[in-house]
Amino acid sequence: MKKRSNKKVLAWHFLAEDRRLGYGDGRLVEVGKTYSFGGVPKLCEGGMHASTRALDCIAYAPGPIACLVELSGEMDVGYDKIAAQHRKVIAMADATKVLHLFACRVAKDALDAEVVAGRAPDPRSYAAIEAKHRYLNGEIDASALSAAWIAALSAAWIAALSAAWSAAESAARNAAESAARSAARNAAESAAWSAAKEKQNALLSEMLLQLLINPKGELK
Repeated sequence: MKKRSNKKVLAWHFLAEDRRLGYGDGRLVEVGKTYSFGGVPKLCEGGMHASTRALDCIAYAPGPIACLVELSGEMDVGYDKIAAQHRKVIAMADATKVLHLFACRVAKDALDAEVVAGRAPDPRSYAAIEAKHRYLNGEIDASALSAAWIAALSAAWIAALSAAWSAAESAARNAAESAARSAARNAAESAAWSAAKEKQNALLSEMLLQLLINPKGELK
């Protein structure tokens, strides 16, 4: 963590549906306005918070209202968020549909990765994602969506049991695996995880920016 002063930083911030500041502040947030903190900014304690990465920001989101903001003044900078003296709202929109579509895209990418790896996901998992798209487009109701997701959860549970059994057999066969090989595998998995997160952040940022540029446009 470090201090940064007198630099402007572009970042993301989310609001609840009432578009008011939380933690007892209550001010209505409007585009073009700057909201300030009277004291010395400190992460998780006081300041106008935001994240430079959209993917980090949704972990702290109290609701679906996405804001592109500009931070300025003295700042307390952390790994995944910043507390600043001033936060100017550049653009704002309800990202409810975007967040649902993003979740569907991430889920589909995970299933597609299984296919590439030679493992066939249960078709019910793909069907659940398609059902979510149809629900967001008003083509099916909540009961049909729920049925699709219950089926997908059943598929995931069956897959989890199968994976657990396979893992147990594999552990028994490979108890003597070398530490060097294990370390190499863990490093590769970590790199793959980081790459996947960067890809997801880029996707979410692009989807949010598209929404902010054209809030009434059709999202797919």
